[in-house]
Amino acid sequence: MTATGSVEQATDTQPAAPPRPPAPAVPPRRRRRTGRVAEDRRAAWLFLSPWFAGLALITIGPILGSLYLSFTDYSLLTAPEWTGLDNYRRMLDDPRFWTSLRVTFTYVFVSVPLQLGFALLLAMVLNRGVRGLPIYRSIYYLPSLLGSSVAIAILWRRVFGAEGLVNSVLAIVGIQGPGWVSHPDWALSSLIVLNVWTFGSPMVIFLAGLRQIPTMYYEAAQVDGAGAWQQFRRITLPLLTPIIFFNLVLQLINAFQSFTQAFIVSGGTGGPADSTLFYTLYLYQRGFGSFDMGYASALAWVLLLIVAGLTAVNFLASKYWVFYGDE
Repeated sequence: MTATGSVEQATDTQPAAPPRPPAPAVPPRRRRRTGRVAEDRRAAWLFLSPWFAGLALITIGPILGSLYLSFTDYSLLTAPEWTGLDNYRRMLDDPRFWTSLRVTFTYVFVSVPLQLGFALLLAMVLNRGVRGLPIYRSIYYLPSLLGSSVAIAILWRRVFGAEGLVNSVLAIVGIQGPGWVSHPDWALSSLIVLNVWTFGSPMVIFLAGLRQIPTMYYEAAQVDGAGAWQQFRRITLPLLTPIIFFNLVLQLINAFQSFTQAFIVSGGTGGPADSTLFYTLYLYQRGFGSFDMGYASALAWVLLLIVAGLTAVNFLASKYWVFYGDE
C-alpha cells in the first residue's frame, strides 16, 4: 500500500462533523430591553437636536462666517470682496489698534490680580465664622451680577464725575479731585476700580475652596507653633491653587471681553484721548460705526488668538504652581 492510498483511506474513515445546534432564541425580556434602549436613544437624539441646531446656526456658522469675512472687504451694503490678508496687514499700520491693545492689556493685567486678591481677602474674612454669612455672601455677590450692566456703568460715571460723590467726599477733607472719568490719566483707573468692585463671583468660589481645606492641617500647624502667615503660605495657598487657577483663567477671559463699562463711561468714543479704548470697543467702532465688517472680523480673530494663547500659556504654566491633592 502506498502512502497516498493510506492518506485517502484515513480521510474516508474520518467521522462526519456533527451538525451545529440551532442558535438559542432571544428571550422576549431581552428583546424588550433592546427595544427600550433604542427608543431611549431616539428620544435622546430628538431632545438634543435643538441644541445641535443652535450650535450649528448660532455658534459654528457665525464663527466660520466671521473667519471668511476677515479676508474680505465688506461694508454690509455690498457683497464681500476677497482681499486676502490685507485686513491683517492694516493692523500693523493702525495706531488705534495698538492703542486699544495697550489699554486692554493694562486693564486686564492690573484689574484681574487686584480683583482676585481682594476676593481672596474677603473670602478668608468670611470663612472665619462670621454671623449672617449667607447675607454677606449675597451682598458681596450682587456687584458681580450688576457690574457689566448699563445701569451700573451710568452710576459709575456719575459717582466718578467732576461733581460726583467721590469728589464731594474729597472736598470735605479739602481735596479737589479731578474729573475721574473725563481726565486721560484717571479714566482707565476708574474702570479698573469698577472691575475690582465686581469681586463677588471669584469670592464665592474662593469661599467654597476654603471650606474644603481640612481643619486638622491648621490644628497640627498650631501645635507646631506656626503663625497665621505661615499657615496661609504653607497650607491655605498651596491647597487653594486649583481655585486660584480656575478664577484666573475665568477672569482673564472676562476682562478681555469687557465692553459695556468703557462704552457707557466714554460715551462710545473710548475717550478721553483714547484712554478707555478697549479692544472690543474699537472692534465695535470699526464694525458698526464705520461698517468695516471685514476689518472688524479680523480684529475679532486676533482677539480670539490672544485669549486662546494666554489661556494655553496658563494651562502649560499651571503644572509648575498648581497643586492637586492626589499628586
